[in-house]
Amino acid sequence: MAGNIILVIDAGTTSIRALAFAPDGTVLAVSQADLTQHYPRPGWVEHDAAEIRDLTLGALRKVTGAIGGADRIAAIGLTNQRETVVAWDRASGEPLARAVVWQDRRTSEICAALKEAGQEEPVQAKTGLLLDPYFSATKMRWLLDNETAVAEAAQAGRLALGTVDAWLVHCLTSGAHLSDATNASRTSLLPLASATWDAELCDLFGVPVSALPEVIDTHGALAETAPDVLGQAVQITGMAGDQQAATIGQACLSPGQTKATYGTGAFVLTNMGERVPASRHRLLATVLSQQGGQRSYALEGAIFVAGSLVKWLRDSLGVISRADETEALARSVADSGGVVIVPALSGLGAPHWRPEARGLISGLSFATERAHLARAALEAMAHQTHDLAEAFAGDGARWTALAIDGGMSANDWMAQDIADMTGVPVSRPAMVETTALGAAMLASAGCGLHASIKDAAAAMLGPGERFAPVLDAASRQARFAAWSAALSSV
Repeated sequence: MAGNIILVIDAGTTSIRALAFAPDGTVLAVSQADLTQHYPRPGWVEHDAAEIRDLTLGALRKVTGAIGGADRIAAIGLTNQRETVVAWDRASGEPLARAVVWQDRRTSEICAALKEAGQEEPVQAKTGLLLDPYFSATKMRWLLDNETAVAEAAQAGRLALGTVDAWLVHCLTSGAHLSDATNASRTSLLPLASATWDAELCDLFGVPVSALPEVIDTHGALAETAPDVLGQAVQITGMAGDQQAATIGQACLSPGQTKATYGTGAFVLTNMGERVPASRHRLLATVLSQQGGQRSYALEGAIFVAGSLVKWLRDSLGVISRADETEALARSVADSGGVVIVPALSGLGAPHWRPEARGLISGLSFATERAHLARAALEAMAHQTHDLAEAFAGDGARWTALAIDGGMSANDWMAQDIADMTGVPVSRPAMVETTALGAAMLASAGCGLHASIKDAAAAMLGPGERFAPVLDAASRQARFAAWSAALSSV
């Protein structure tokens, strides 16, 4: 091991970043570039996989140069937007179509037909997932059915299908086809208790097993970059989907510990230990980490629209000019003026799972100002989080505290509102971008820089802030009543 710096790739939904971490968690260098969003039709969201590759390589090389060269790197960690599907040609290494993003709803009819055929219960029993366009398998099926180049590659035996982790590993190595267990568990093709893909599930969704990557651990000696990527080969020793990485980055390493990440969407995960969990309240069960084939699991609630609501208010409606205006605007009014926003701009996620739902702004009047809209947008985060809290409690995983992170969590007003509306204390680390930190922890444990993930967390996660609930019960109930009424109209 030449150096002691962990280089992390954070391939998110709206940007690609590379970060260099010291062994104590200090960020030494960062390079970030925005990822173009393509919306060819209502409900469709696409990315250019070649752009993901090129931005990743550019960011890695900039950060490597900033720290003095590849010989200072101990290992690479990778974390990524989950469920997004890439199809590429094994022979040429080039993508065959645009990537279908996790937010995309084009496979709603496929999911509805499978539900009608009674397939949701057996799929959930095996995979912990519900039948929803969110997950990868129906996206893979759609690409095979609707993209000629994908179908032709499948017929010729040249097709590779995978999530963004698999695509980037292919690009960084000499063509390795690998996916870590956390990302694989989001496809609807991997049973939670199985080491690899399920032939019956692949048949159900119409996905050829031969096109899928090998399922591997989240940390350890996973792969090695091609020498021309950074000037010399570097080990990849940590890989996880973004929400699992954030859970690890928040040091939620014991059963019962819970984190919520507020980024483009919002995702709550509770560590459930080594027992395969099952939900009776439409939460998801997922792999949290895997080493030596041994897994830990989590229950998850996924909210599709969080930071993207604020972005929509800024870019599409012009209500704000900067995302960070929302805190001052929310504080400038006593309440939302009766305005309630249900942010179902791409359907409703957990625990409702209504892909057909559309967004709603209710309670408007001539007295409504942009401050009321900004406050209602932030209140929607707490309302959705409360709905998830009730579902987790119903599944026997009641929260006693909540660790928050992600770009939106830097908003003090929102952090306090979440504490008030869930009734549990909320903590926020000094570094809210814990997704990248979690990937660094995995990679450092995987290469031996730290002895274990727990040791990595102890060394790399610094102190944070705490927000205790202060809102009275009557005010909370009034908010819930208005939210429930709006929700029932969606």
